[in-house]
Amino acid sequence: MTALARVVWYAVVLASCAPLAEAQESGVQRGVSVQPESVTVGDPFRVVIRVRAPRGSVLEFPESPDTTFKVEPLDRVAVTPSADTSVVEQSAVYRLAAWDVGRRPLRFPDVLVRSGDQVQRIAFGSDLAVTVVSVLPADSAERVPRPPRPVYEFGIPWWVWAVVALVAAALAGLFWWWWRRRKAPPPRIVDPYADALLAFDRVEALGLAAAGEGGQHVALMVDVMRLYLSRVVPVATISRTSTELVSACRSEPRVPLTRLQKLLHDADLVKFARHRATPSRATELADECRAVVAAVHQATQPVAEARAA
Repeated sequence: MTALARVVWYAVVLASCAPLAEAQESGVQRGVSVQPESVTVGDPFRVVIRVRAPRGSVLEFPESPDTTFKVEPLDRVAVTPSADTSVVEQSAVYRLAAWDVGRRPLRFPDVLVRSGDQVQRIAFGSDLAVTVVSVLPADSAERVPRPPRPVYEFGIPWWVWAVVALVAAALAGLFWWWWRRRKAPPPRIVDPYADALLAFDRVEALGLAAAGEGGQHVALMVDVMRLYLSRVVPVATISRTSTELVSACRSEPRVPLTRLQKLLHDADLVKFARHRATPSRATELADECRAVVAAVHQATQPVAEARAA
């Protein structure tokens, strides 16, 4: 707002104020007006307080009205002095809003007029008020207040948590019953001979001998044979060297010792002495591994049948 427009606006406001009235003490006049006198909830309205005092006086207007009656200021008070220099005349404009319907009293603290060491209080009448109407339709103007809330608001009742705990316990018990009654997988029948035959077939399926990898083919077949022996003959552990294995098996009548000794010797020449193993030689040593395993298996059967009997 420009300075000229502000001057014009204050002139209109001052012109619309009520005439100044004499205070109880001579020499001080006052006037007050409410514009407009009837508003809707939340709409702004203005209260203009005008005071005239002798020259040399100092006027102190209150910052805001009493908000007890649900009337609150929207802006800071605007104080405008008069152009008359023969007296002290000022107008205070309060821009307010009311937040409840009905007749809202407007209560302002006293205006202080200081003249030297003397302080004069200018009070306003108790009949100053504004009428606030509802913005709702006429058929819904009557408001029904909500019942008062309790001082403490508790959450979910305790019995809800008890039901949840019972359901959780029931589910846990059902799961435990199912776990106890579920069928365990059938135990795997350990058959070292069947496992050895399957491992031999897997090595043969690699086709290493035909691909020129006869040494690798012989090494894998010997490993399968030694694994079978360690599972059937307790002393024939995998950690033993070829010489130690032959020595440990001397007391085992089920092991063809001469055949095993010759096979391990020829295989060590291929594995460690880098003797070339032709496809036919690799196949011959592999067949010998199968033959040793078959011989030990055949010698073990009577022992197993006697234990079963």
